Amino acid sequence: MSVVVLTVTRTFAAPPERVFDAWLDPKDAARFLFATPDGEMLTCEIDPVVGGRGLIVERRASGDAHHRIRFEQIDRPHRLAFLFSADPAEEGEWTRVSIDIAASPDGCTLTLTHEMDPAWAAYEDQTRKGWTMILESLGRITEKQDD
Repeated sequence: MSVVVLTVTRTFAAPPERVFDAWLDPKDAARFLFATPDGEMLTCEIDPVVGGRGLIVERRASGDAHHRIRFEQIDRPHRLAFLFSADPAEEGEWTRVSIDIAASPDGCTLTLTHEMDPAWAAYEDQTRKGWTMILESLGRITEKQDD
């Protein structure tokens, strides 16, 4: 059985450190990580250490959506890797997400890679759209100019 691998890339007009740190700061993460336009963020807990866990819960019209993460690698500001599980998955059903950030003259480029069990292949397009929306929201947060 081969793993389903999807990749989403986005360029940010923000320094690599700013983009990286947003993933680990609960205040920032609550604004973009699994946040939907019509949802209400209930919980955003992040323990930003290798082996640390995170829980992001958003209230949606369809019910509360739980997203769990467990950090495997934190190499600021270049790489972040974590195990990921979302409803309706059970606690033991993890997929792997890695984020690689490369500096560029105007900011940085982020490449997100999500490795999923073939059983989740039917969710590939939906998952890609979700990560694309998340990265767009991350851009709105990190690319704002300070007054």
